[in-house]
Amino acid sequence: MKRREFLGAFVGIATAWPLVAHGQQTAKIPTIGFLGPSTASVSRERIAAFEQRLRDLGWADGRSVAIDYRWADGKPERFGMIAAEFVKAGVDVIVTWGTATAVAAKQSTRTIPIVFTVVGDPVGAGLITSLSRPGGNVTGLSTQHSDAAGKRLELLREAVPALHRLAIMANADNPGPLQEMREIESMARRLGLVVESLEIRRAEDIASAFERIKGRADALYITADAVFFTNRDRINTLATAARLPTMHGVLESVAAGGLMAYAPNYLDLFRRTAEHVDKVLRGTKPAEIPVEQPTKFDLVINLTTAKALGLTVSPTLLARADEVIE
Repeated sequence: MKRREFLGAFVGIATAWPLVAHGQQTAKIPTIGFLGPSTASVSRERIAAFEQRLRDLGWADGRSVAIDYRWADGKPERFGMIAAEFVKAGVDVIVTWGTATAVAAKQSTRTIPIVFTVVGDPVGAGLITSLSRPGGNVTGLSTQHSDAAGKRLELLREAVPALHRLAIMANADNPGPLQEMREIESMARRLGLVVESLEIRRAEDIASAFERIKGRADALYITADAVFFTNRDRINTLATAARLPTMHGVLESVAAGGLMAYAPNYLDLFRRTAEHVDKVLRGTKPAEIPVEQPTKFDLVINLTTAKALGLTVSPTLLARADEVIE
């Protein structure tokens, strides 16, 4: 090669090298849009489980993936707004938590993959065609809350033998809890119980709901919902003041002062949600990823709350508990 040609080639390579290096440094990493119905503070354990499993699978936040968390603070009216923001931003996958957030995301996009967690009945909510063949752009983890509703009522009756009047609290704007309320109403009436249904929509409705059932209920069944999860301390304080034993669909609510809960391990569900996200980010279509269900339900009882209510929990029921808080 002649000297002039060599120098020209060398200059060309030297000029191109910074551009190549720059392109490698600024290569876009995939983005996960996480639509959280509650608040970051009350959700930290679940988020930690989700992120740890992602790291195990090779997705480190800020390095190989970017996670954009946006929190609705227990305000359902914000679900659709946040979902639309993710669509506009062009995220690679949207992760939702709860039925209402998943519905809001699906209404916002038919193309961006959606992975939901803790949805009670995804088929009934119109999110998927079937558990084994979801179809469309949605898949995830189902809690099958309605399937466990009868067991919750059975356990509550065992804890409160004198139960005659049952209050049931559900978010009227969330199809999953609302369906569970209807099933519990039917079961309770077949057992001869008097039912008082409390349909609320906002945190501001909680106090007035307790006023409605003052002296009119022997126990309170609380469905799993973001509004209740966010305000679980307040709900349990009001329930204890009203001397109402509570059955929850979320285990953390018992540590916050509720009497008892029978529910799947949500930390495990969030870890498994990360596995679904991993599959999507590696190219598998949501329609080809079967929706999974809980493999285990736990019974947790708070004896401190029982004592405050003047309630004696039978040794038989305590022996069946996976965790007893004292």
